[in-house]
Amino acid sequence: MFLEPQETMPQTSVVFSSILGPSCSGQVQPGMGERGSGAGGSGDLVFQEGRLISGSLEALMEHLVPTVDYYPDRTYIFTFLLSSRVFIPPHDLLARVGQICLEQRQQLETGSEKTKLKSFSAKIVQLLKEWTEAFPYDFQDEKAMAELKAITHRVTQCDEENGTVKKAIAQMTQSLLLSLAARSQLQELREKLRSPAMDKGSVLKAKPPATQKDILGVCCDPLVLAQQLTHIELERVSSIHPEDLMQIVSHMDSRDKHRCRGDLTKTYSLEAYDNWFNCLSMLVATEVCRVVKKKHRTRMLEFFIDVARECFNIGNFNSMMAIISGMNLSPVARLKKTWSKVKTAKFDVLEHHMDPSSNFCNYRTALQGATQRSQMANSSREKIVIPVFNLFVKDIYFLHKIHTNHLPNGHVNFKKFWEISRQIHEFMTWTQVECPFEKDKKIQNYLLTAPIYSEEGEAQFSMAAHPPPHTIHVTLTSPPHGVALEGRPDHYPHATQGKLSPQG
Repeated sequence: MFLEPQETMPQTSVVFSSILGPSCSGQVQPGMGERGSGAGGSGDLVFQEGRLISGSLEALMEHLVPTVDYYPDRTYIFTFLLSSRVFIPPHDLLARVGQICLEQRQQLETGSEKTKLKSFSAKIVQLLKEWTEAFPYDFQDEKAMAELKAITHRVTQCDEENGTVKKAIAQMTQSLLLSLAARSQLQELREKLRSPAMDKGSVLKAKPPATQKDILGVCCDPLVLAQQLTHIELERVSSIHPEDLMQIVSHMDSRDKHRCRGDLTKTYSLEAYDNWFNCLSMLVATEVCRVVKKKHRTRMLEFFIDVARECFNIGNFNSMMAIISGMNLSPVARLKKTWSKVKTAKFDVLEHHMDPSSNFCNYRTALQGATQRSQMANSSREKIVIPVFNLFVKDIYFLHKIHTNHLPNGHVNFKKFWEISRQIHEFMTWTQVECPFEKDKKIQNYLLTAPIYSEEGEAQFSMAAHPPPHTIHVTLTSPPHGVALEGRPDHYPHATQGKLSPQG
């Protein structure tokens, strides 16, 4: 069952509120929710109980463009701009929007109605403003920027007297260029992080210094560590944008003539965030397996259980799942003697919340509770919701796979894209929360740079700690040659997500 978004997207400031009139409030006014039958193609739109559920691509594009008496609902603007890239590149959509605008402008000029022409021009600028704010990366393409300049040039021709429209266009353009510059700098940083040395990881051949600390030597307070993990999560997830998430859909083969092929600059942020999950899982396993004494290993396991519990209380489900996944890796799960000493009552609660049965029903219930808390929150602390990213991606993927892009009559199945947009909008709302916790660079540096052993290395340490029956016990005081990796390679084997079985 699909649910159309009940709340509009965060509204941008209305530059010409006096010109635009009440229809630009973000709410559909009576008689303003649909364009009239004469709006060229709107007869191809299908509404159900007042909700747009399907339409031809051409009609949907025309429904995006304002008229003198109509301004599209902001939720529709976001949903269509987000989903349209599955069918048509942004620069081609912008060209079509410009063509529709020109046709309407010519009709108004013929009627010599300057007041209506100004109102129409202001609405067009407002639409472009919302587009550039929500999806600035669309305009990094030279073709899109050229189309934007062409449209704004036509619009300014009706504003010779007071320059209100010109001023708004100048402000919009400046904000867009600043956004593109910021993303360009971020991309340069990403390229540096993707250097060959970092991709491969340098082999730690020498014995680690005797003074090398473990995580408990850096931070022994589970709450503090959970807060620092939340800092890292929010910093990394903030680099993900709605169009990045739409790559999950647009990468899939479809019956559409246009397919948005992989844009590395867009998919990298998704891969990088996914890799962070794997790195954290491997770090947990490394920290446990490299401890020599069973008593200290028990303490380490109990510490990470407490950290995972604090992550849950904060609303940081992604770090919580990564920690549990790290303890679920076989080198850790097989340590039966160590697990027998662990107080598992708190861990059982975590297992319950992350039980994969019934499509992670318990986790989804907890996520819903955190979402409700966030919506009613008065402080940033209560607004934090960081979902399990892999599960979020899978939800979008299966939503796309289960429902077709087109209906049998050729219409775009817009009901499907309402739901995808709703989920992405909710996710983006979570990413914009400012972390309220004080940043500890020392702890974060350890979390991001501490050596991580490969699964082979973890397995050897695990076997040394708990040898299988009829084997000779060997104590390892340094990492096995060639299996300890220093720093953070870009790719690690995905940690298993599921129920932990300490008896393994």
